[in-house]
Amino acid sequence: MAAEFFQFEADFVDSLRCIPMQVRCKLDTCGIKLKLSDWNHMTQVERQQLVELPCTTESEILAYRKYIQDLILQRTGTPVAELPIESHPAWMDTTTVPTSVYEKAQEIGVTITTEHWSTLSDLQRFALIKLSRSHHENKNFLPALKEFNLL
Repeated sequence: MAAEFFQFEADFVDSLRCIPMQVRCKLDTCGIKLKLSDWNHMTQVERQQLVELPCTTESEILAYRKYIQDLILQRTGTPVAELPIESHPAWMDTTTVPTSVYEKAQEIGVTITTEHWSTLSDLQRFALIKLSRSHHENKNFLPALKEFNLL
């Protein structure tokens, strides 16, 4: 599977100074909470590995998780934080627009219908969910809506 970056990530994709959405999605999938400080301890090659390594099947998810756990322990001397793994993550549900996404879009005068939601890729839905959370820096929510043809 080719690495997929969004246009709204363009300012940091070349350097990988921030954690791209596709890696954040893999982290949620394998139950790892990676801090930016952990990411910053990695080499460019290691960051690129996290972009490229698959994390879809059960064995890939376990391998991805182990790779990050070993890497962070090696780099920082501290075990990486873990998250519960959702059995039915919201970004995989094509039939329900999450409240956070719906309300964030409404704030800027956009209504995201179930029809719109169902046409997005899993990664696009994941990105909108992450970008709509109140504790997240939301400057990329509007650019994401534009990029995903929701405006």
